Amino acid sequence: MALLELDRVSKRFGGLTAVRDLTFGVEEGEIRGLIGPNGAGKTTTFNVISGFYRPNAGTIRYRGRTISGLKTSRIAEDGLVRTFQSTTLFHELTVFENMLVGCHLRARSGLFAAILGADRARRRAAEERAIEVLDFMGLAQRRDELAFNLPHGLQRALGLAVALASGPKLLLLDEPFAGMNPEETRGMMRLVRKVRDEGVTVLLVEHDMQAVMGLCDRITVLNFGELLAEGSPQEIRAHPEVVRAYLGTA
Repeated sequence: MALLELDRVSKRFGGLTAVRDLTFGVEEGEIRGLIGPNGAGKTTTFNVISGFYRPNAGTIRYRGRTISGLKTSRIAEDGLVRTFQSTTLFHELTVFENMLVGCHLRARSGLFAAILGADRARRRAAEERAIEVLDFMGLAQRRDELAFNLPHGLQRALGLAVALASGPKLLLLDEPFAGMNPEETRGMMRLVRKVRDEGVTVLLVEHDMQAVMGLCDRITVLNFGELLAEGSPQEIRAHPEVVRAYLGTA
């Protein structure tokens, strides 16, 4: 059974069909790329999977359970977490404070928890988790810096760290290499592999084809909201319809 399964999923906006009859699965432990031309339906697919949009048709299953139509918070609590194209950080907060925000799913507190003192234990656990993830991501030395002052590549790495703080099983990365120079891209590729090696499955949308081809185990290609092709990077690179619709020729 795939970790994530889309079964004939469609999403319409008025008379526009952004995703049409889409079926594919993501296996546990892989890095899967989701690519296609602008307007192919990639971000809409992410939004449907993560609960920002309710599909008009079809079923989405995560870990064997149907999640179609569930709230984003409920889906995230189950371990399916996404990032966004723009870096969603609190730039006026420190790196460590941003991490504590990312730990909120692990550190929920209520009135009775506060009365009994349980929230203090949860907050300590959140702080320990934040330190653990910062160390894992190589950001521990930056913990007291304002997020605003970090270079672009490290801001993207911090965004990934914040997502990891919630303990995902499946991580949806929306253009993680956007705006990066080649050195930053190589660094982020190493981090994504490291995340996968720690047991987190990755599904990513990306336009940087060198990163996609060098990182992904398998690639799913969309065109006009429909599945165009699936396969290994080598198969996708040589697929005539993908070349014609998206990759282009030399």
